[in-house]
Amino acid sequence: MIYKTDAGGREIRRRYREVLDGWPVEAEHLRVPAREGETFVLACGPRDAPPVLLLHGSGTNAAMWRADIAEWARHFRVYAVDLIGEPGLSAPSRPPLGSDAYASWLDDVLDHLGLARVSVVGASLGGWLALDYATRRPARVSRLALLCPGGIDRQKWGWVLPALLLRPFGRWGLLRSLKVVAGVDHRRSPEIADYLALIFMQFRPRRDRLPVFGDEALRGLTMPVRVIVGGRDAMFDSRETVDRVRDAIPHAEVTLLPEVAHSIAGQTGAVLAFLRG
Repeated sequence: MIYKTDAGGREIRRRYREVLDGWPVEAEHLRVPAREGETFVLACGPRDAPPVLLLHGSGTNAAMWRADIAEWARHFRVYAVDLIGEPGLSAPSRPPLGSDAYASWLDDVLDHLGLARVSVVGASLGGWLALDYATRRPARVSRLALLCPGGIDRQKWGWVLPALLLRPFGRWGLLRSLKVVAGVDHRRSPEIADYLALIFMQFRPRRDRLPVFGDEALRGLTMPVRVIVGGRDAMFDSRETVDRVRDAIPHAEVTLLPEVAHSIAGQTGAVLAFLRG
């Protein structure tokens, strides 16, 4: 069970549907059959435009792309996927990380959508999944944009103790944890922080470590690659990520945002420019 209580799961989904009801552009809500369970996909933009697949991070859903979608959907047919096992509208299944299961699941999703080849944008866990898919199915990925991706270098665990120490302080502690761990400030983004706090309270995140991709796998990424990381990321060592990307994927474009934490916002234009080539 991915939620601590059934009521908590229902409330997370209810709040998510409110976000979808206020989506900034016209969107189709698709239910895609897949071997790991039904998958929810939000489709926006012209049907005949080049396709882009969006993979969100852990502990969230396609709502994380709300600030980007209007601009991206002007130029692309954008498919925002709710990852399985996360607090969205897809199945709660969690196959083993590092197996072929996630790539096979995305095969099912793309096949059902009629997409032979796509550009992929992934953030955090979604960045890991994007890398996993690109290394296993390189012929199906035309461009790869990664925001604070996992799997390139070591995860950090120093954030866990501060988060645990703040937990007894109720709502204030949760909001403070969001700022410490993800860099989401309630004063600047109250609606986002409130929704993430609800997820923090009711969702059971994956606790297994993300597998790190080997040099051979990374060197096999011949498609254009764009990596954007935050220098204050509490979850991944961004500077080591930058060094490893430059060594293993020398053609990749890499940006380190020194004052940015794990939650990377404000990169709509940079990602769009990359996707448009």
